[in-house]
Amino acid sequence: MHEKRLTPKNGIHTNKKEGIGACGWILVSLSFLFVLITFPFSIWMCLKIVKEYERAVVFRLGRIVSKKAKGPGLIMVLPCTDVFARVDLRTVTSNIPLQEILTKDSVTTQVDGVVYYKIHSAVCSVANVTDVHLATNLLAQTTLRNVLGTQSLSQILSGREEIAHNIQSILDNATGKWGIQVARVEIKDVRIPMEMQRAMAAEAEATRDARAQIIAAEGERNASEALKQASMVLVEAPSALQLRYLQTLTTLATEKNSTIVFPLPMNMLQGFYKQ
Repeated sequence: MHEKRLTPKNGIHTNKKEGIGACGWILVSLSFLFVLITFPFSIWMCLKIVKEYERAVVFRLGRIVSKKAKGPGLIMVLPCTDVFARVDLRTVTSNIPLQEILTKDSVTTQVDGVVYYKIHSAVCSVANVTDVHLATNLLAQTTLRNVLGTQSLSQILSGREEIAHNIQSILDNATGKWGIQVARVEIKDVRIPMEMQRAMAAEAEATRDARAQIIAAEGERNASEALKQASMVLVEAPSALQLRYLQTLTTLATEKNSTIVFPLPMNMLQGFYKQ
């Protein structure tokens, strides 16, 4: 039995005795001979163009050639024995569909997001997973539900950036063996039921009303302290009270009122009481 090992470069299981065998070399030789016989017509079948942002993983009799991707540029593929797969290395934007999540404080919310990732190892993305894009998308949905299920509603609303970084690190660790590098994760929208929205609005309104009453009470206390200090000053200087009366009369006169109240000092009536 051949011993299997994990290559540290691309993470693919390979046999210790690599090679395609005698029959494989015979088939490859026949394929190469066919190319020479049918040259130059066969050149159109053998030469393939790989774009700058692409890599080609070539399989020869089921084995990956050189254990690395080819390209960019021109590559040669032998007919009948070689099969190649193109891999796009550009950043992929994957939408996470709307997920219904039960938070830690038993609130049902709907959350969606977006994942930005790219393939850094074309060989791993082809050899280690059937459909790398579908697998990454499904894993992102599961990770989003698992992470948000451990958070309360207030934590989700206030710590969206931290949660996104946590999801990104989990995805990056899980998809590394698939040749995927997760660049960014964003939570787009958090939808709350209408009943919860009304309850939160009522709670916020009650909090604002309580704060307004506290501010009004502090204003009344400050005003009473100021009046107390003013009364102490008026007691020390009785004439100041008369001046205050005159200022009040001037204020009333500027408002064009038909009734004018003239303050009369009480000490002027003391002589009438004595008679």
